[in-house]
Amino acid sequence: MKIESLSNSRVKEWEKLKTKKYRDETGLFLIEGEHLIKEAEKKKVIKEIISYKEQEEADFYVTEQIMKKLSSQVSISNRIAICYKLEEEPLKDKILILDNIQDPGNLGTMIRSALAFDFQDIVIGTDTVDLYNEKVIRASEGMLFHINVVRKDLKDFLNKIKNDYQILITDVRKGKNIKDISIQKKVALIIGNEGNGVKEELKKYATSFIKINMNESVESLNAGVAASILMYELYERK
Repeated sequence: MKIESLSNSRVKEWEKLKTKKYRDETGLFLIEGEHLIKEAEKKKVIKEIISYKEQEEADFYVTEQIMKKLSSQVSISNRIAICYKLEEEPLKDKILILDNIQDPGNLGTMIRSALAFDFQDIVIGTDTVDLYNEKVIRASEGMLFHINVVRKDLKDFLNKIKNDYQILITDVRKGKNIKDISIQKKVALIIGNEGNGVKEELKKYATSFIKINMNESVESLNAGVAASILMYELYERK
C-alpha cells in the first residue's frame, strides 16, 4: 500500500508511537534499521513494516518525507517496523533490578550485558526510563528482544522475593568486595540511580551490600559499566 500524505491518519498514528504515553496505550513501538528488524523477526513481534524504497519488502510504502517524520535518526533507515510490546515471562534464578535508571544508553548497555552474563530477567522500577525509548532500543542493539524485562513497584516486588533470593545492593562505602560474597541461592542484583544510588527505602531488603574494588582516585563508575562488572563476577561463580 502506498501512502504519500503527511496528514494521512495512519502516518499520524505511527508518529504518536514516538511518545511513551501512546506506546503504553497501544502496546506498540517503533524500531528502525535492518539489524533491529532482523532481531524482532526472530521474536515474531512485528506488526507491519514501512519503507520509502519500493524494492524493499514492506507492508506500506511511504515518501521519503514521511520516513523522515517517523525516524528519530539523522540518516533515515530504509525500513521502520511497528512491533508489539514483549510479553512478560516468569522470573528465573538471576535477576537484575534497576532503581530509577535515567540514561537510555545505560539501560541499553545493561540489557546487553545481562544477556552476556546469563541474567535472563530484568526488573525495572516504575521511575526507570522506558524500555521502548528509541535510544534504549538502539543501545541494546536488538538484545531487548531476547531478554525478559518487567516493570514493577520495587518495594512491593522486593518484599515478595526477599525470602527466595539473595539480594545484593551496591554501596561504595559500606559494601563488601563482590569477590568476597558467597552465593547461596537465587540472586537479585540491584543497581541504583546514576547520581543517587539505590533508594534508602530499598536498602532494608539487602542480604549483602557489595562494591567493586578499584583505584581510590576514582570515586565511582558509570552505572552501566558497574552493572556489567558485577554481573560478570556473578557469572564466573556459576
